[in-house]
Amino acid sequence: QVQLVESGGGSVQAGGSRRISCKLSGDTWSVCRVGWVRQGSGKGHEVIGDIAREGAAAPNYADSVKGRFTISQDLAKNLLHLQMNSLMSGDTAIYTCAARRCGRPDGFQYWGQGTQVTVSA
Repeated sequence: QVQLVESGGGSVQAGGSRRISCKLSGDTWSVCRVGWVRQGSGKGHEVIGDIAREGAAAPNYADSVKGRFTISQDLAKNLLHLQMNSLMSGDTAIYTCAARRCGRPDGFQYWGQGTQVTVSA
């Protein structure tokens, strides 16, 4: 099993920045890909980006956040970060980190509890 715990959520003004993080623990060796998913009020889940745990491949990003959000990780500390810049009210959502088991073609098998990010005008 893998546990994911997010931190760093809160309120930020439009145009501002926020960094949220996710701590992985447990059988982290079984995870090959990690990412961030968000859900705004009345909206469905949106995968905003993901990254391989190993290797030099660049992260993937949803068009809605490309150029504004950056995913990074600290493998030694089992941390996943999401740097969010130029925030807009439409970015208000619960942000959840997720992990995919090695050998799985898609989807995420492990999920955190989520952290709320609220962008005010």
